[in-house]
Amino acid sequence: MRNWILLAGLGQIAIALASLAIPRILNWRADLAQLRPLTRQVFWTYAAYIWSINVAFGLVSILAADTLLDGSTLARAVCAFIALYWGARLAVQLFWFDRSSAPQGAHVRVAEILLTTAFAAFTLIYGWAASGT
Repeated sequence: MRNWILLAGLGQIAIALASLAIPRILNWRADLAQLRPLTRQVFWTYAAYIWSINVAFGLVSILAADTLLDGSTLARAVCAFIALYWGARLAVQLFWFDRSSAPQGAHVRVAEILLTTAFAAFTLIYGWAASGT
């Protein structure tokens, strides 16, 4: 289980690093220019919080894998929270996002498959760790 947590940690860091390209790929500059300054600032704040949480989950998983698996109430609660977070992200990916204006191409489709697979894997890995089995 420790190796799965370490791999999930590395995966979360990889997703956070790759996500730095999202503003360019989706042309956020043009889209956000149409918003009022406060709305634009709130959007960037939310984006920064999400990015920071992904990095934090990755770092905690890499640096404290054994602690996440020690069976304590806190460890199980943290793993349950991470599982719920990624499960919600998976649901958003599958059922909420409108892809009609998304960039097209094989590379975009491959990236979406990889992301969706990673979200599902994170949900399962941390859910398993939270269960204590």
